Amino acid sequence: MTKPIKTLIVDDEDDAVNFIRSIILEYCPKLEVIGTAGNVKEGVRLITDCQPELVFLDVEMPHGSGFDLLAHFPEKQFDVIFITAFNQYAIKAIKFSAVDYILKPINISEFIEAVDKVTGKRPGAPEHEKNYVGLLENLRSAMPMKLAIPTSDGMEYLNTREIIRIEADRSYCWFYLTEKRKHLVSKNLKEYQDLLSDRNFFRPHNSHLVNLEFVKKYVRHEGGYIEMTDGSQVPVSRIKRDLFLEQMGKMSR
Repeated sequence: MTKPIKTLIVDDEDDAVNFIRSIILEYCPKLEVIGTAGNVKEGVRLITDCQPELVFLDVEMPHGSGFDLLAHFPEKQFDVIFITAFNQYAIKAIKFSAVDYILKPINISEFIEAVDKVTGKRPGAPEHEKNYVGLLENLRSAMPMKLAIPTSDGMEYLNTREIIRIEADRSYCWFYLTEKRKHLVSKNLKEYQDLLSDRNFFRPHNSHLVNLEFVKKYVRHEGGYIEMTDGSQVPVSRIKRDLFLEQMGKMSR
């Protein structure tokens, strides 16, 4: 019989801790709760003493955040599922880094899905150690810059300034990067539009997302298209043309 996964809950809200514990008892037989902590200091001590394999970690706590706790373990040997009330900046950094999280108030089905995703990676040490390194790096910057994208053999961590454009290919996306590199990613274009919309990325057409920093020129004839610095041509839909020109005008001021 497989040994249960040693699990800690680090959250300053007693109701949240009790709810998480009850979900685990009823729906997550692979997990065994071996302790709880209400702040960063207690969490660091428990992790050091108990050597858990999985930690449910609240983002916002008194006297430090869940990210502060994570920084105490540069060579982390446990998986993390972040738990957060809506904190737009924290969620953006988490999504950029491809790290698992659950929103408060906790939805049971979303909780189970997150657990299944993490437990499905085992056995072995956490596979996404670089994701946490990227997360801490993103949190230290004014805006997250390291975007984690899945590849055939793991993950690649892209600086957003490397991305020239992204093109939809059914439920996949092609990333076209500097130095003539490209990657096929098994996510849809809308997900990256949501993540990158405040990084000077613009969706001029249903199948294309472009980094405005790499726009070379706009050509009005033949329906209108953008020429990128890598020589590629991206169509501009009629309804997006004026907004595109407005965005480019703001960049040139």
